[in-house]
Amino acid sequence: MTYLAHTAHAQFAALCLALIGWTLTAMAPGLIQWRVWEVPGSKVVTSGVAWVGIWRACFNSHALVSEGLRSMFCRSIRLTESFTPPEIAAGQVLMLLSLLVGLAGNAAGVYAMRMAYFGKAKVSAVCWGFISTGVLVLLAALLSFVPLIWNLSSVVANRTIDFPEEFKLPKAPRAQHAGCGIAVGLVGSVLMALSGLVFCSYRPGRDPRLRAGNRDEVGFDGTDNPAFQSHERL
Repeated sequence: MTYLAHTAHAQFAALCLALIGWTLTAMAPGLIQWRVWEVPGSKVVTSGVAWVGIWRACFNSHALVSEGLRSMFCRSIRLTESFTPPEIAAGQVLMLLSLLVGLAGNAAGVYAMRMAYFGKAKVSAVCWGFISTGVLVLLAALLSFVPLIWNLSSVVANRTIDFPEEFKLPKAPRAQHAGCGIAVGLVGSVLMALSGLVFCSYRPGRDPRLRAGNRDEVGFDGTDNPAFQSHERL
């Protein structure tokens, strides 16, 4: 189907961006470097630096080491704990929702792209497929943006976390800055947002078969695609 294939190249590139963005967004929650705390002078945090993610808080230590780790002490941050700040709780929930919605968006994009390049589909079906993909990917980007920006603003404002004694961390750091976890998440969210905009901006081009007739009544079976006609020239 030469007509649809020639008008969907931008959406193919957008699908690649969405896949990359979703992968980066999926990596971000697993990173512990969302907030980097400077805690000098501690006898337990011997490295002087602690990392606070949305699921764990860790630091290197020669005095305490978690089971299964060589030189790092970690404690999990649970959603239901009273000390868990709202921005971290939101990150645990919204990042997971973002991954699920982004996965659905990428799956819809693959299916819509298959219809555009190889399948039998009306023009309106392909248009709605691309628009649905764009909406899902944009929603996934928005869901991840909220906790990322919220945690970034907490770092800029130097907000503290009242960790319990078992975390071995002070009530407040001397200073803190945003870590690579937030950066990776923001890059992934931006890529998904750009991808969603490209998908939503899809407009079918002009085709001689569509000028005089109804678009929805035209089916494309792929017989005019040069890839399917190569055997005729052999």
